[in-house]
Amino acid sequence: GVGAARAGNLTFMVGGVEQEFNAAKELLTCMGSNVVYCGEVGTGQAAKICNNMLLAISMIGTAETMNLGIR
Repeated sequence: GVGAARAGNLTFMVGGVEQEFNAAKELLTCMGSNVVYCGEVGTGQAAKICNNMLLAISMIGTAETMNLGIR
């Protein structure tokens, strides 16, 4: 969010023309410490979706483990 951007802690997964990525990278590094070029248009979004899915799976596993432990 905004706090992470101010602290420069965001991660950007960027897809698009590599020359345009290189032109924008300096600006993105003001808000994020990890700026990754993923390839052509759409690949950054696909990487973000995969990352979010992995996080969700991890959270579900943690919640199920807590539920089992409580029972």
